[in-house]
Amino acid sequence: MRVSGLDGQVGASRSDAAPGGGAEAGSGTPAARRAVVSGALGSALEWFDFSVYGALSATVFPQLFFPDLTPGVALLASFATFGVGLVARPLGGLVFGVLGDRLGRRNVLMATLLLMGAASVLIGLLPTYASVGIVAPTALVVLRFLQGFALGGELTGSQLMVMEHSPDRRRGIAGALMSVGSPISQVLATLSLTGLAAWLTEEQFTGWGWRVPFLMSVALIVVGYYIRHRVEETPAFLASEAKNERAQPARGLLRQHWRTVTLLVLAWAAPGALYYITVTFATSYLTGRVGFDNSATFGLMVVANTVSIGASLLGGWSSDRIGRKRVLFIGLTVLLAFLLPFFLILDTGNWWLAAFAITGALIGVQFMTGCQGAFYAEALPTPIRYTGSALGLTCGNMVFAAPAPFLATWLMQISDNGTALVTGYGLLTILVSAVAIRLLPDRTGRRLEA
Repeated sequence: MRVSGLDGQVGASRSDAAPGGGAEAGSGTPAARRAVVSGALGSALEWFDFSVYGALSATVFPQLFFPDLTPGVALLASFATFGVGLVARPLGGLVFGVLGDRLGRRNVLMATLLLMGAASVLIGLLPTYASVGIVAPTALVVLRFLQGFALGGELTGSQLMVMEHSPDRRRGIAGALMSVGSPISQVLATLSLTGLAAWLTEEQFTGWGWRVPFLMSVALIVVGYYIRHRVEETPAFLASEAKNERAQPARGLLRQHWRTVTLLVLAWAAPGALYYITVTFATSYLTGRVGFDNSATFGLMVVANTVSIGASLLGGWSSDRIGRKRVLFIGLTVLLAFLLPFFLILDTGNWWLAAFAITGALIGVQFMTGCQGAFYAEALPTPIRYTGSALGLTCGNMVFAAPAPFLATWLMQISDNGTALVTGYGLLTILVSAVAIRLLPDRTGRRLEA
C-alpha cells in the first residue's frame, strides 16, 4: 500500500495531492499556517522550561540542592539530574508516539504541553535542600523526569503536525520554522536569567529569583493551549485513519524498521552531544574555570542562540533544494571546524572570542536541526511515523546528549588534559553521525512506500 500525506509525490498537482490531504493541498491554507504557528510557538514554550533548567543546573542548582557535596561532585550531581530529563525522552517518545499514531497528533500535543507546564511550575515551587533535606533533590529528579517525558512526545509530534500539513517540496523549511522553537526558547530563557541576575543581588537570585521563569510557565502554557486548540488534525493522519491503517505496536515497528530507527539514533550523535557541551557544559566551564560571572555568560548565550536561529532556517530551506543529507554533512563539517580549537578559544578569557566559538558550534548544530524534522519524517511511513521518529530522536539524545555535560565534567576532573578528552569525545560523535547519515537514504520530497 501507499502511505498518504507526507508521502506525496514531488510535483503532484493539487487535485492529486488533495485526497492524501498532505502535499500541495495544504499549501498556504489557514490550517497549514495555524499548524506552523502552533508548532513553533508551542515547541518554544515547552523548550523554554527545559532550557531554564539546563542553565540553572550549571550555576545555582549545585549549591541549592546538593550543598553537602564538594563543588565538583555537586556539579556532577546537578548535571546528572539534567541528564534524567534526556533519559526520560525515549519513554515519552514511545508512549506519546504510540498514542499519536493511534489517537492523532493534535490530542497528544495538548497533553504534552499541559504535563510540561505542571512539572515546571512545581519545580518553581520546590523547597531547597536547606528546607526539606534529601526530599528536595529527590523531588527535583522526579519533576525533571516528567519534563523530559513530556518533551519526548513533543519533539516529534510538533514536527509532524507542521510537516504533515506542508507541501512536499517545502517540508524542510516548514520543519525549520518549527525547529527554531528550541533556539528561541534558549534566547528567552537566557534573557530572563540574565535580567534577573543583573537586577537582583546574588543572594536574591539564589534565594527566589531562579524560581521566576518556572512560575511564568502558568501564563505560557495558557497561551500555548489556546493556540494548539485551534489547530486541526493533520491530513496525513486523517487519510491513514480513513484507510483503516492501524498503528503498529512498538515491537512490530522495531522488527520491521529496526535498521532505520537505529541509524536515526546514531545520526543524531554529534548534534545532540555537542549542543549540550557547547551550551550547558560551556556555561559551567566559563563561570567555574575561565572566571566569567553569570551575567556575562548568560549574555554570551543570548548572542550565540540568536544568531543560530538563522542557521536553522537556512538549513531547512537549503535541504529542500540540495537534499537533506548534504545539509547534514555541511553541518558536521562546521561542527568539526569549531570543535578542534573550542577550548583553546574559551581559555583566552576573551568574551568576544568565546562568543565566536560557541556561536560557530551552535550554527553547525542548528543548520542540521533545520532539516532534521523532514529527514526523520521521510524515513518512515505514516502509521508508525510518530513512534519511529520519536524513538530515533529521543534515543539519540539519551545515548549521546544526556551524558555529555556529566561526561565532560568528569573528564575534566580525572585528567589534567581534560579538554583534549572532551574534544576527542566530540570527534567520536561526529564520526558516528557521519557513518549513520551516509547509510540512510535521502528521500527529499519523494513518495515513500509503506
